[in-house]
Formats: sequence, structure tokens, C-alpha cells
Amino acid sequence: MNEHATPELPPAAPEPGPLRLSLSTAAVMAVFTLVFTGLMAGTYQATHTRIEASAEAEKLRLINEVLPPARYDNALLRDVVRLDAAPELGLPKGASVWRARRAGEPVALVMEAVAPDGYAGSIRLVLAVLHDGSLGGVRVVEHKETPGLGDYIDPLKDKVRDHPWIAQFTGLSPARVALARWAVRKDGGDIAYRAGATISARAVTQAVARAARFAQAERDRLYQ
Repeated sequence: MNEHATPELPPAAPEPGPLRLSLSTAAVMAVFTLVFTGLMAGTYQATHTRIEASAEAEKLRLINEVLPPARYDNALLRDVVRLDAAPELGLPKGASVWRARRAGEPVALVMEAVAPDGYAGSIRLVLAVLHDGSLGGVRVVEHKETPGLGDYIDPLKDKVRDHPWIAQFTGLSPARVALARWAVRKDGGDIAYRAGATISARAVTQAVARAARFAQAERDRLYQ
């Protein structure tokens, strides 16, 4: 035997065929997809609850501005009526009405409403109509009215801090002021407005009056 002969090398492994390579790539992608999906699902579960809780807290904060929490003792956000349409509230594609109760007795209906005819577009409101038809309060939650002119409808932007314009709705009752007079004074009603910005005040006032009529007409059905 020639001791200087070159030793034989083992045969090289065959190159993987196209099918085997495709299957291998598919397996890696499947594992990656499963891991990524799992991570995304875990992240969603971890954040979804916090986001939902934050949204509910903000909604409850707004509701408590028009109806003090001391006036009801039920889980108000769970006691809700979903309406397929509520054109009276400016919401033809559906609306939510929350029912406030104390010791099981009806206290107020809290609802969203939209005034479609603001100076610069729609004005979104939240308001509480007490069981006797009077208003617990009204708040503007979204608008595009002219800064420094029509935006006084929003108490956060009203320069009269000690008695904001929107406060005149609190306690307003059909028993004392007929619904026909729930209009700005320029239109023959009892609601004050600021000079030079009638349109914003008129839009809010008309939306509030429509919501009060709706609550009065549908009270028994909504409290069921």
C-alpha cells in the first residue's frame, strides 16, 4: 500500500432538490408565523383590557359631568339601550342611551346627540334627561366652531368661567319652561346667547330640545 496516497474523501451530500427546499422554507415560515401570531395575540390581550378600561373611564367621566355619580347607584355603562336609529338625536345610524337608576328606580336617561347645523359643522353633545323631564346637564364633547367666537358652547373654552353658557341648561324643565320656548332669544325662546355667535348657540339649543322631546316621548320604553 502506498503510504503517500491521498486518502479518499467521503462522497459529498447531494444538493437538496427544489421540493425539499420549498418544504424546508415553508416549515420555517410556518414556525415564524406561529411565533409572531402568538406574540401579537399576547400583546393584544395585554393592551386591549387597558385600552377598553381607559375608554370606559373617559366615557364615565363625561357622563358624570352631566349627571353626578351620587345620583345613581347602578353600573350605568352596563345598563344601556342600543337603538338602530335615532334621528331625533341626530344619529340616524344608531345611538346608545344609558339608564341611571337608584335603588332600582329610574333616575335619568343619558344620551349622545348631534347638532348637524353648527357654524362649522356638526356639534356632538352628551346630556342627561332626568325622569321628570328636566335636564341634569349638557356638555359639548366635539365641535369645530370658530375659536374665540362660537366655541363658548364648550365650557372648557368659555371665557366666563364662573357661569359658562352651557350651564343654563342644567335644571331646565318642561314643567317650568314649555319645550316650545327651548330656543335662543333671537328666535323667541328663553335661552341666552352671545352676540355675534348665534348659530352655534342655536344649533346646540335645538339639539337639546329635540333630545328632551325624544326622552319625554320614549321614556317608558327606554326605561324597560
